[in-house]
This record gives sequence, structure tokens and C-alpha cells, in this order.
Amino acid sequence: MRSEGHEEPLSGDELELFLQYLHRFARHDVDLFALMEVGDPADPRYVTVTTKPAPGVDRSAYRRP
Repeated sequence: MRSEGHEEPLSGDELELFLQYLHRFARHDVDLFALMEVGDPADPRYVTVTTKPAPGVDRSAYRRP
């Protein structure tokens, strides 16, 4: 499923659905880590999902939506 609204921010409902999917992805598909490049290929964003906080980052720096 591809959305054509890449130039628009997520609506509240879309954000809630994204977070639900992210929780499921993290729980069921991430054994150690997942590395992704997303967004516009000319201006990509890099996403890392891991089972541990980033080195040198205190757990309190992370917010739980």
C-alpha cells in the first residue's frame, strides 16, 4: 500500500496507526536492530530501531508515545 500524501504531515489518526504498527514491528520483527533509509532519495532520513538505547544516551532521553 502506497500513499500519495508524502508531502503532507500525518493526521492524528494516521499517527496513531503508525505508532501501533511501529510497536508491532518492534515487538515481532526486530531481533537486534533494523536499519532503514526512508523518504526522498535526494534528502533521505535514516532510522535505526534497536533493542537497546544508543551508546551514550540515557534511557530517560527516550519518550514513550
